[in-house]
Amino acid sequence: MQQKECQQEEYQPNASYNKKTGALYIRVSTHDQDDLSPDAQKRLLLEYAEKNKIFIPDQFIFVESVSGRNVKKRLEFQRMISMAKSPEHPFSIILVWKYSRFARNQEESIVYKSMLKRDNVEVISVSEPVIDGPFGSLIERIIEWMDEYYSIRLSGEVMRGMKEKALKHGYQTTPPLGYKAVGNGRPFVIAEEEFKIVSFIFSQYDDYSQDCTAIARKCNDLGYRTKRGNLFEKRTIEYILRNPFYVGTVNWNGQSFEGTHEVRYTKEQLASRLKLMDARKRPSNHRNISTCKHWLSGLIKCSVCGATLAYSGTAAAPVFQCWKYAKGIHKTSVSISVNKMENLVMEYFREILKGKDLRYIKKNPPKKADNRLEILQQELSRITTREQRIKAAYENEIDTLEEYRDNKLRLKKQRNAILEEITSLQNEPPELSKDNVLPRIQSVYDILQNPDVSYETKGNFIRTVVNEIVVDKVKGKVYFDMIIS
Repeated sequence: MQQKECQQEEYQPNASYNKKTGALYIRVSTHDQDDLSPDAQKRLLLEYAEKNKIFIPDQFIFVESVSGRNVKKRLEFQRMISMAKSPEHPFSIILVWKYSRFARNQEESIVYKSMLKRDNVEVISVSEPVIDGPFGSLIERIIEWMDEYYSIRLSGEVMRGMKEKALKHGYQTTPPLGYKAVGNGRPFVIAEEEFKIVSFIFSQYDDYSQDCTAIARKCNDLGYRTKRGNLFEKRTIEYILRNPFYVGTVNWNGQSFEGTHEVRYTKEQLASRLKLMDARKRPSNHRNISTCKHWLSGLIKCSVCGATLAYSGTAAAPVFQCWKYAKGIHKTSVSISVNKMENLVMEYFREILKGKDLRYIKKNPPKKADNRLEILQQELSRITTREQRIKAAYENEIDTLEEYRDNKLRLKKQRNAILEEITSLQNEPPELSKDNVLPRIQSVYDILQNPDVSYETKGNFIRTVVNEIVVDKVKGKVYFDMIIS
């Protein structure tokens, strides 16, 4: 009975013999065929920990299998570093099978080890033991340099092999939209459903003279997505329109050859399109005709003639003015300053949120695509970008851990709110009432007052709750026509 109690006590991190608490970092290279499996690494690391009286809780075993060249892609590694540098300092040792498992880059290795040393966290390679003191540190650096040299050399060998494959007319690039790979360097084949999107893009440009931004918006409205499942952008459309693969030419890293894959367009069509695209290319300071000058553009209407108030005036004093009045079609001016119009909109939303009576009509969602859902997904993508930025700011010691936590918590709340709304949109829509309309208006209000959100996003959001705004200059009133989709 006494022996059993001793065995239980052995696995307590705060045991009387001061057993240290450690963590395991296990990663398998995608290139190194001689590398140990994750299970094998874990077994050997736990054996080392047992022999050296290091306690390893299950929650401190970090395992991943991604390339080590870019540390930002290693999410488990980042989580381990963040935990090690937290005020609690839950572990003081990190065990790895090889130093190359920790980092393949000498510079990154030094940065992260220095960060950990400031918090008294040590990184130990089980298969590459080094002695204490300056000489041991030198040996450790040499091992890391050798690992980095091996990684660079391996990348060079892979690149040379790919070049040889290209010279032999092998297909090894990522298939463009409309095609799929069949393996072993054989020609790509057409994916019919995807190719319909390519045909639509070519037709919109060649036959209907649509600009790239307009085509991107049409594709997104129809629910089309890129090869990676993302929304289309102007540059995505331009790349597809200029890609010679669709007329038979395969390009890879400076190598070019005429492929044997099936094509449905000719080189003459591509040449004609490229000539037209180059002729239409705008100066860098010229604004695209598909973009709005303001997030209220197109929503404000004239009480005299019903026409749209256009954004005009000087940069210092911009105004909204009826375009028919500007053309001399009627005599009554209904101009209103942009600043005043923005304040009126924000004040109207604030009054609604405080309890002012709200009248609205329900707008049936479009059958082909839910615009609101698409807008929320775009905002979700932007939050992901902002999360990456605040993490980079913390890793580069621009922000403190406290600042990183606060920013991360703020973005997490925004993400959860958007995810909840996405879930509700994907389910059967509830009967509209003031209780479920007000949260949506609050969401739009938050977006409008955020200076970091683009005009295009603000314009998309406000259109989910506002149909039009009528300015009556004679009576000095502004009328809001609310419509909830």
